[in-house]
Amino acid sequence: MSDPLSDIVRLLRPQAVFANPISGKGNWAVRYAEFGKPSFCIMLEGRCRLAVDGHEPTMLHAGDFVLLPTTPGFTISSVVPAPPVYMDPNDVPEGPELRYGEQAGQPDMRSLGGSFLFDCADPGLLVSLLPEVVHVQGSMRLSQLVQMVGEETVDAQPGNEFMRSRLADMLLVVAMRSTTSGSAPPGLLRGLGDERLAGALKQMHAHIDRHWSIAQLARIAALSRSSFFERFTRTVGVAPMEYLLAWRMEVAKELLRRGESSVSEIAERVGYGSTSAFSAAFSRHVGQPPSRHARAV
Repeated sequence: MSDPLSDIVRLLRPQAVFANPISGKGNWAVRYAEFGKPSFCIMLEGRCRLAVDGHEPTMLHAGDFVLLPTTPGFTISSVVPAPPVYMDPNDVPEGPELRYGEQAGQPDMRSLGGSFLFDCADPGLLVSLLPEVVHVQGSMRLSQLVQMVGEETVDAQPGNEFMRSRLADMLLVVAMRSTTSGSAPPGLLRGLGDERLAGALKQMHAHIDRHWSIAQLARIAALSRSSFFERFTRTVGVAPMEYLLAWRMEVAKELLRRGESSVSEIAERVGYGSTSAFSAAFSRHVGQPPSRHARAV
């Protein structure tokens, strides 16, 4: 059966395009302006304090992973902070290591700061799935991935770029898995955390071309039609058929981007009986016909 979470990650195609070794010693604080793009922090050793605008400060410890899907302004500091140094995230100094606080001596904290690039038609898809701050801790699997990312970043070896890209996929999946509960905003991830809705979502992804009805999906979820509709809409944030339409359009945009299929073939692939019906639905949802969208991407 199709795995919706894997579907999403495949569609996003994450790449760890920047991972800078960062260390700190003594009392220090750095204030970063808003970045607006997905970024992450991997704690390798020690601890530090992270204060993201609009959220309560939190302590980060070795093995923790933090993902900021939109990266608002934030301050990162030692446990006992000092007056902050202001930095522009778009102008981070290049070098083997970025050092906070005292420049000499063994650091108290080591981490990797990086940003994701998503080679997909709609990078906003990630933002719609995750809370503003994802903090994963206490995960053995995550700790292993963190260690591997650190090794691939520090030790230059053939294939580093490929390895970091694959590890970025796995880090993202771990982060997304951690939010399939009440901590996720209404959306797919929260839906997958609901044992009744998860089955229906998996079937919708596995058989995107099927002419689904509310009654069919409610039976899969073992709920009445009205209970299923209300629960799905509250948990996922949109009505079942609206979610299915949105996912069909995401898949269609990806197929158009690849340029390997005709519009009629894509229409059939995503569950439309005619090219004209698909084109009309695509135009309403995306704002332009499929053929024009294909030329623009």
